[in-house]
Amino acid sequence: MNWVQQVRDELAKFTDEERAKTSMRYFQAFPGGYGEGDHFIGVRVPDQRKVARKYYREMPLAAVEQLLKDPIHEYRFTSLIILTHKFEKAKTSEDRQEIVELYLRNSAYVNNWDLVDASADKILGAYLFHGDRSLLYELAESGDLWSQRIAMIATFHFIKQNDFKDALKIATLLLEHDHDLIHKAVGWMLREIGERDYTVEYEFLEKHYRDMPRTMLRYAIEKFDPEVRSKLLKGAI
Repeated sequence: MNWVQQVRDELAKFTDEERAKTSMRYFQAFPGGYGEGDHFIGVRVPDQRKVARKYYREMPLAAVEQLLKDPIHEYRFTSLIILTHKFEKAKTSEDRQEIVELYLRNSAYVNNWDLVDASADKILGAYLFHGDRSLLYELAESGDLWSQRIAMIATFHFIKQNDFKDALKIATLLLEHDHDLIHKAVGWMLREIGERDYTVEYEFLEKHYRDMPRTMLRYAIEKFDPEVRSKLLKGAI
């Protein structure tokens, strides 16, 4: 069976030309945009997830990897959802390691923020929770935008377990990053920490907020009391 073609055919049932055009703009797939060169066929995320659920059990990893290398954005997204399902259902550490190795050697294809956000914590973060997390620091210091976002978002798995140490360290490494997508990722993870332990986030911000890009700070304090939020934005803490 040609598994890749099967998935493509399933996704073809949901294509929408106008949605594809909208996605091109939304994910900045235009010259000079962060998604330059990407291609879309206009399939909604719920439909991609539906197709992934249908195929993840039987689709071989080699076929998933082939799909992940496709120039069509929705094919890559669907392949990553299939991988997350396979990782969650994996019965052995060897199976989980094989999936993570596939993910890492194809990280160049995890090349937009939605692709990272749908997979990094569920695959890499989950795998490294009980392991050597030094890889995350290598990714954070790599200079590659998507690898750096993978590093930050992977810590979401740790944050959900109330383990904040690495998220805060990687956030510190990325404080002076020049890209808006990293500012948003760091701010988001800091906000998630604050939802679980306000004091931890507040103490981090108290130390660093004056050096943080405005977007990062706004994301981080989105759920704060309005008065505290205002003081932080005015530099009055």
